[in-house]
Amino acid sequence: MPGIKVGPKESFDEAYRRFKRQCDRNLIVTEARARQHYEPPTERRKKEKIATRKKILKKLYMLRRYEARL
Repeated sequence: MPGIKVGPKESFDEAYRRFKRQCDRNLIVTEARARQHYEPPTERRKKEKIATRKKILKKLYMLRRYEARL
């Protein structure tokens, strides 16, 4: 969990910005949104399958693009 110590001469806005930056780096907001609703295992597998297919197609596209240059 992110936590910050506020200095005596540090303004609230500066401290808040540092806290938000830490939250972004630790992916807290993203994870909270993902856990907000229950996702059945079948949905999870379906999303993983789509992501894998997308990644493979991207690699294939890049490979074909590279070969076309030769």
